[in-house]
Amino acid sequence: MDQVLFIVWRESVEALLVVGILYAWLRANPAGQRGLRFLWGGVAAGLALSGLLALVILGVATFLDDDGQQYFQSGMALVASALVVQMVYWMRKHGRTLKRELESGLADNVERSNWWGLLVLVMIAVAREGSETVVFLYGTIAAADSAQIAPFALAGAVGLIAAFATFWLLQLGGKLITWRRFFRITEVLLLLLAGALLVSGLEKLVSVGALPGIVDPLWNSAGLLDDSHGLGKLLADFAGYRAQPALLVLLVWVSYWISTSVLLRRASRSA
Repeated sequence: MDQVLFIVWRESVEALLVVGILYAWLRANPAGQRGLRFLWGGVAAGLALSGLLALVILGVATFLDDDGQQYFQSGMALVASALVVQMVYWMRKHGRTLKRELESGLADNVERSNWWGLLVLVMIAVAREGSETVVFLYGTIAAADSAQIAPFALAGAVGLIAAFATFWLLQLGGKLITWRRFFRITEVLLLLLAGALLVSGLEKLVSVGALPGIVDPLWNSAGLLDDSHGLGKLLADFAGYRAQPALLVLLVWVSYWISTSVLLRRASRSA
């Protein structure tokens, strides 16, 4: 549930940032006033595309048998993990120029009165965030039973409300919370979450025999910190902690952090 709240919150804030930049530019330029309805049309189209992707994913899952669903859920968790890393990498590389790039593309469309181009620009931006959210959420809640759907829905609603409140605070430009600080903190949390999704996907593949655990379990630390409740459960959800890890999963998790650190260091240098 905490994963769902965080994902919806973080992705919604990023989508609001993109839409907010474009909205402010259109409002400030007389020539862009006509584009406001195309802006909201692009937002609606982007959300519709994200909803369509969710239906496609759910439709595919319903046609699979038990083993097929295990493989599909594992694949979605691994894809979600890769998407998180890609998103953090992209923001690390383009975050400083995001506003300038968006406004430049918007200015070109307005200058040529290409309002449909504006709609497509916004649709792609919103659909990107929405699609990532859909994949992340499926990778997180795929194994949940029907009794957990209501709490997950509530967590998503709380995350959305929190996103609007966060965006409002960030727009105030206070010293307590700034855009730079927001992205730095959530970047770390996202990478921890990606590690947890990676572990979840690998564990499913080990459980169905698609991958060898090598040594499974490698140790048992449940007596010190159980991963089924309390702090251990929080670390399991957000960082991939396991009280009884398989050696293969542990090795891949360590490799993930090493490779991700190198990748993001390169992104920072190129930025």
